[in-house]
Amino acid sequence: MHTIIFLLNHYMVTTLWVCTILLFILHVLPFVRNQHWIFRVPDFIRPQLLFLQLLALIFIFFNWSALDFRIWMLLIVLGCVAYNCYIFVRFTKFWRSTKHGVSDEHSEIVKIISVNVYQFNTDYHRLIKLVREEQPDILLTMESNQDWENALQELKDIYPHYEEVALENTYGMHLYTKLKVHKLHVHYFVADDLPSIEAELETDDGYRFVFFGVHPPPPSPTEEDTSKERDGDLLSVAKLAKKQKLPVVITGDFNTVAWSRVSRLFKKASELIDARYGRGYLATFHANYWFFRIPLDLLYHSTDVFVEDLKILPSIGSDHFPMCCTFYIDKANHEQEKDVRHLDREEDEEVEELIDEGKEEKSDNREA
Repeated sequence: MHTIIFLLNHYMVTTLWVCTILLFILHVLPFVRNQHWIFRVPDFIRPQLLFLQLLALIFIFFNWSALDFRIWMLLIVLGCVAYNCYIFVRFTKFWRSTKHGVSDEHSEIVKIISVNVYQFNTDYHRLIKLVREEQPDILLTMESNQDWENALQELKDIYPHYEEVALENTYGMHLYTKLKVHKLHVHYFVADDLPSIEAELETDDGYRFVFFGVHPPPPSPTEEDTSKERDGDLLSVAKLAKKQKLPVVITGDFNTVAWSRVSRLFKKASELIDARYGRGYLATFHANYWFFRIPLDLLYHSTDVFVEDLKILPSIGSDHFPMCCTFYIDKANHEQEKDVRHLDREEDEEVEELIDEGKEEKSDNREA
C-alpha cells in the first residue's frame, strides 16, 4: 500500500513538473525574435496559458509537502501568472475610465461593423439581416469572395459607395459605406493577393477621416510558416497611417492579438490608440469554441477619434464574431494624446526590417 501511494505521489510530482516546464516554455517562446509560427502561435493562446498556470498554482499549493524544489516551481508559475496579469489588466475596465469629455465642436456618431465572414460560410442572410438591423455607416467584410459579393449586392440600396475586392484565396475584402467618399484605394503592401483598403470619408456634418481595412495572413502550421507577410503588411499600414493629416481609424482581422510584439510596434509606428484598452477582452475568434476565444479583430484610432462603444455582435455563421464600433471625431479635445507611444531608434529600424522581409517573402500556400 505504501509503495502504491509512493508511486502515485511520484507520478503526480513528475507530471506537475513536466506541466510547469511546458507552460513556462510556451510562455517564453513569443519573446524570441523569430517569425516562425512555432514562436508566434503561443502568443495567441496566452489567455488559455494563464488559466492553466493558475490551475498549476492551485495544484502546487495543495501538494506543497510532496514537492521537491517547490520554491523554484512556485516562482516559475508565479512569474508567468504575474506577467500575464500585467498584460491583460489593460484590457479590463480597471485600467482607466473610458468616459471622455466632449468639446463644443465634434462630429455626429459614426458606426462601423467589421467582420471576417469566413469564405466558406453560406449563411449570407445572417449578415445581411444584422446589417439591416444595426444600420452601420461603414461595413467591412473580410474573406469575402465572389459568392459573398453577389449576396451583398442587395445592400447597395443602403450603401451607394463601395470598394469590392473579391478573391478566392480567403483574403477578399469588401467595403460599403453611406458616407461621402473622397478617395478609395486598394493597397497591396507585401503581395499582390493581400489587399488593404484605404478610404477618405466625410460624415454628414462635414468631418473628414481616413479609414483603413486590413487582413494579413496568420503564421500557423496550416497557413503561412512565418509571420513575415503579416508583420510587413501591418507595419506598412501603420507607417501610412502616421502620415495622415486627418483623423484615422484602422480595423479588420489583424491575425494577431493586441498584446503581441507586432501589435505594440504597430501602435507605436502609427501613433494610434488601441480601442480595447479599458474596455474589455472582447474576443472575436473562435466563434464555435469558447475556450479558445481570443481578440483577433482589432481597432486602432488617432487621438482625435473618441470611441463611444466597442462591442461584439451575434454570430453570423462565421468562425469570427462581427465587431461593432461607434465613435465621434473631436479635434478640440486633447485628452487622449497622453496615450500615444512612439518608436525608439531600435524599434524604428526593426519596423523597416520587418517591412522589407514581408515584401521579400513568397507564399506557396495561397491559391489565386
